[in-house]
Amino acid sequence: MEKVVLQASVRTEFSKSGRGQLRRNGKVPGILYAKTVEPIPVTVLENSINPLVFTAESHVINLQLDNGTQVDCVIKDIQFDPVTDRVIHFDLQGLVSGEKLEIEIPVVITGSSIGVRDGGLLQQFLHKIKIECLPSDIPEHVEVDVTALGMGHAVHVSDLKIAGAEILHTPETVVVSVSHPRSAEEAADGEGRTEPEVIAKGKEKQTEE
Repeated sequence: MEKVVLQASVRTEFSKSGRGQLRRNGKVPGILYAKTVEPIPVTVLENSINPLVFTAESHVINLQLDNGTQVDCVIKDIQFDPVTDRVIHFDLQGLVSGEKLEIEIPVVITGSSIGVRDGGLLQQFLHKIKIECLPSDIPEHVEVDVTALGMGHAVHVSDLKIAGAEILHTPETVVVSVSHPRSAEEAADGEGRTEPEVIAKGKEKQTEE
């Protein structure tokens, strides 16, 4: 598991306008939770946190604060702007050697499915897998090889093995499958059917620390 350094400043501004000013200046507010210290509000550069968020790898982060504190941690939660998808807030969880933690790791699909070559549609239902493991056993990702996946077949959580980790999803959860293509009659039937209009309610505003 690769460990990356993330420089951060202890945050002292907690107002809504202050958080907005931080983002306009290319910074992102966050908070560090750790057993060894009280929660620490922090801020980092947006271009520093983005590579750790928009990636197919998980990382252990060595958070280096401007007050001299250093904490090994992982990203626990991310909030995105609903319009731009920019990171607007993040939570970090401090690691304790020898103590297990829950973490989500990315799922990476490999291989070329025989079902897809026969005209099927590959559908990925889980893009991240939640596991429990020791900090030393955190994998960068879990690979799912779909080469032998035929038409109408699926890979379930029960098919996965992650060394040193317990998978927290139910065994029957589908990770990826190859479905049969729609027939011409089904497609024509679907085109002639009028779907009811759905009016989406706006998302509730999320509370930040």
